[in-house]
Parts: sequence; C-alpha cells; structure tokens
Amino acid sequence: MVYLFLVLGFLLLIKGADWFVTGASKLARIFAVPPLLVGLTIVAFGTGAPEATVSIIAALEGNPGVTIGNVIGSNIINIAGVVGITAILLPLKVEGQTVRKEIPFTLIASIALLALVADVGVDGEASNMLSRGDGLVLLLFFLIFMYYIIELALNSRDTAMESGVENRSAKSEAKWKKSSVFTLLGLAAVILGGYWVVESSTDIALRFGMSETLVGLTIVAIGSSLPEFVTSITAALKKYSDLALGNIVGSCIFNILFVLGASSIISPLLIDVKIFTDTVVMILFTVLLLIFSRTGWKVGRAEGIIFVVFYLGYLFYIILRN
Repeated sequence: MVYLFLVLGFLLLIKGADWFVTGASKLARIFAVPPLLVGLTIVAFGTGAPEATVSIIAALEGNPGVTIGNVIGSNIINIAGVVGITAILLPLKVEGQTVRKEIPFTLIASIALLALVADVGVDGEASNMLSRGDGLVLLLFFLIFMYYIIELALNSRDTAMESGVENRSAKSEAKWKKSSVFTLLGLAAVILGGYWVVESSTDIALRFGMSETLVGLTIVAIGSSLPEFVTSITAALKKYSDLALGNIVGSCIFNILFVLGASSIISPLLIDVKIFTDTVVMILFTVLLLIFSRTGWKVGRAEGIIFVVFYLGYLFYIILRN
C-alpha cells in the first residue's frame, strides 16, 4: 500500500500542477495581477502547503529534526534543484523587482534564521533552540512580507486599470469562475499528492534505517518540494517563467518565516548542530541565485547546470555525514 500511495501521489502532483498553473495564470490576467505576484503568493503558499503540513505535524509529534530539516532541505532543493532543472529545460527570465527585493528578502530571512538558532554561540546558552519567541519574530517578518505583497498587488492593479488593461469583456472571456475551480482543484490535488508522497517515502526511508535529520533533509524535503518542482516546470513550459521563479522565491520565504514560525510556537525546536552547515549552504545558494539573476536578468542553462551539480554534491555530502 505504501508504494501504491507513492505512485498515486506523483500522479496527483503532475495533474494538479497543470490545473493549478493554468487556473492561477488565467486569474492573474482577469484581475490584472502580474504572474510574478501570483507566483509569490497563491502558487507559493499553495505548493508550500505540504512543507507546512509535514513540519507542523512533526512539531506536534516532537520530531524537531524532521521539522527543521524539512524546511532547510526544501529551500536548498527549491533554489538549487528546482531552479536548476527548470533553467536547464527553459532559461528563466528574472524581473528587476525580484532581484532588488524578493531574493534579498529571502536572503535576509535565511540569515535571520541562522542568528535566531545560534543560541550557544550568540547567547552562551547550553543548547541551540528555536523558541516560541523566535517563532513570533519569524511570523512578524512574514507579516511584513505580506504587507509588501499586498501593497505591490494593489499598485499593479491600479496601474493596469489606468492603462485600460482590465475591462469587462476580458473578464467575461476568461471565465474567472471556471479558472477559480481549476485553481482550487489543482491546489487540492497538489497538496494531497505531496502529502502522500512525503508520508509514503518517509515510511520507506525509515525502514532502511535513515536518521531523523537525514530523512528531513532528503526524503521529506525532496518529497514536499515536488509541488514546487512540478508547478515550476509546468509554468516554465507554459512560458510563465516569472510565475515559476516567483513560486520558488515565495515558497522559500513562506517556509522560513511562516512554517518554522508556526512550528516553533507550537513546540520549541531543539536544533541539531549539523543543521548549521545546512543553513549556511542554504544562504550560499540564495547568494548564488542573486548573483546569477543579475547576469543578463535571467537564470540560463549554464547557471542551471551549476546549481544541479552543486546540489548533487551537497546531497552526496549529507548522505555520507549521516
């Protein structure tokens, strides 16, 4: 049954992502919202639902290694693996706004996380922990990000209305109700498929004797990142590269600020010292994404290959480290 749910999960992910991207991109056109903003919000938070579900459940069950490992591992594979493979298939154009604001915000969130969990080195505590107070700080950062996104969306909408982009005939042709149904059905399929893949793959991995932290960084992280992977690939193939990159950046911010913030408030997370290396790797990959995005305002095939090679090297390292 475990293997059956694994296969069914993959099928739901693939079909759900197709519906989700199609519906979300049509809604963006109907309501005069740039696809990048849709990627940063609806798509990012939707595809981030498996990470949130797994991490919160792990926190409730007292498995901090899975919680923190899932988030850090997911962000690493999102930036290096998903962006890398997507760019190899189809170079990703990068909006100037993404380079100036969203990617730097992801970098700030990553550095803030490293500072918050370094209790031994910074505060001289006996152990490193993401406390409830740290969780509140992360959630406050998330609220700031949401305020920025809402302001950006309202400004974009006002600009579109002034330029006459939005009109009643366009709305009637696009059939926003049908697009909404497609988006919701696709999101539901992505979440359910991601959950089945994570649960079944984790069960299989634990049977083979993998540690809790390694399972979080690899099997759970890769499994819960499949929605981002499939959605970004689908968006890129449909020529919505800004939605694809927005999905990745938004998911990374959502994972650090909301998922870890909410999880640590539910149950303070004791941090394994190994996680510091993985957090630094996540920060370095974010810096690399920022550098690549500034070279020609796109992430091309060469950069994609570099990302994939680096990720495979990292994966090999953590498997040996276990």
